[in-house]
Amino acid sequence: MQKNHLHVGVSEVDVVASLGLKPVYQTALGAAFLGDSQKLLEQIPAETVHLVFTSPPYALHFKKEYGNAHKRDYVRWFIPFAKQIFRILRSDGSFVLNIGGSYNESIPTRSLYHFHLLIALVEEVGFHLAQECFWYNPAKMPMPAEWVTVRRIRIKDSVEHVWWLSKTPWPKASNLNVLKQYSPDMLRLSRRGVRPTVRPSGHVIRNSFDKIAAGGAIPSNVIEDGLPAERDVPIPETMLKFGNNAANDAYAKRSKELGLKMHPARFPAALPEFFIRLLTDEGDIIIDPFAGSNTTGLVAESLRRRWIAMERVPEYLEASRVRFDQPDSSDPPTDGQAQRELF
Repeated sequence: MQKNHLHVGVSEVDVVASLGLKPVYQTALGAAFLGDSQKLLEQIPAETVHLVFTSPPYALHFKKEYGNAHKRDYVRWFIPFAKQIFRILRSDGSFVLNIGGSYNESIPTRSLYHFHLLIALVEEVGFHLAQECFWYNPAKMPMPAEWVTVRRIRIKDSVEHVWWLSKTPWPKASNLNVLKQYSPDMLRLSRRGVRPTVRPSGHVIRNSFDKIAAGGAIPSNVIEDGLPAERDVPIPETMLKFGNNAANDAYAKRSKELGLKMHPARFPAALPEFFIRLLTDEGDIIIDPFAGSNTTGLVAESLRRRWIAMERVPEYLEASRVRFDQPDSSDPPTDGQAQRELF
């Protein structure tokens, strides 16, 4: 594979070597490390990473085995990680953070902890909020049961925030990489044509409005099962919509066969895939500092991006190895293994 598309100031070997550790496992394009990700991030050279995509433990009432800070402490807990992420990102790099909301303790009102975090990331760390996106998970359980299924005074919460942050107002991105199929209405409009007009809202409709030369429709910021148009998969129009019924995917089946401990809070492969396609090119470096089952690494590998996974729970990292040992039709599709050894 040609290297003329790589844009890092140090070699890919140097980025991994800078951690000073032997990875738990590695592939042609990535490496997975066990340890405290804050300390590991401190070892990464500045301005070498194109994308940090992660979903840290949320601030929930009940302590999870994978570790989660209380809402009152969450911002102070996360800011040291954020400062390191800001430091290691290239000037045109992006930080995509998936974070869920929660209820306040003992009452049916919502916490604002994740909004406080967003404000701190912008005002204290220095990130720009490039765009807020929303992951709609129709398979999400109706929680908390006390308010939703027992007293029935609240409705099901099916959306999580996905914040796209950047060091500059102009991060590298191209929505041409995540175009959706045109809707039947848009195809009919293109065939029929439109007359230039001004809507009551003031929006100007020009005669170019019905043109479909770009090859697909621009997706909305409510993340759907965001596969590119060339895969010929019909996609709903309104939501980033990713179901998350992963109980029988290749990772789960193989982990059960081997008696390995699976990470209990996994996101679907389509979520990192959407942003990896939107924000990076082949050969770019992607880091997930809360890797868990290492879905991000698997998707990055399939899309020929270089990746580093960091996880502090050894059982989760060891189980994530099976994603790369046993390719399966339920895993993200690949278009061939990169023909180079990086690590």
